[in-house]
Amino acid sequence: MNRDEKQLVIEQVSEKVRKAKGMYFADFTGMTVEQITEFRRELRKANIDFKVAKNTLIKRSLAEVGGYDAAYPSLIGATGIAFGYDDAVEPARVIKKYIDKNEKPALKLALLEGTAYDGKRLKEIAALPSRKEMVAGILGSLQAPASGIVGAINAVMRDLASVIEEAAKKRAA
Repeated sequence: MNRDEKQLVIEQVSEKVRKAKGMYFADFTGMTVEQITEFRRELRKANIDFKVAKNTLIKRSLAEVGGYDAAYPSLIGATGIAFGYDDAVEPARVIKKYIDKNEKPALKLALLEGTAYDGKRLKEIAALPSRKEMVAGILGSLQAPASGIVGAINAVMRDLASVIEEAAKKRAA
């Protein structure tokens, strides 16, 4: 690789790092070409980018963006990075599903919204709710008290109407 090619890789990875909400550093050592191709296909289906680069170029990319020093110790051996843009947790689900089926690749590290998690915590990360699920839960929680208030007001109005109707019947009698 000449200097220009290396600089291009650094720029590409840096751009992906800037856009990503979640990054998953995986060791794909021991995987066959077919397995890697299938793994990439599964990631692509979920709209997740996967980039393989030399560790020194990845380090330079992370240094260019800044704030990712926690990833440096994990950059040993063959490294590929899965980038999640819309949902930081979705790559964890896809990777876990693939690892459950094929036992590879090994997750080295996960960086979610700037927080580093050891690769051994993949199961926990994959179990986290997606951003859409969290928003829906919050909205549901906010709507529940409002609907409760509306129900209470309606009940008071209904009871008041019943009392007025009973009073009117007693006067008429």
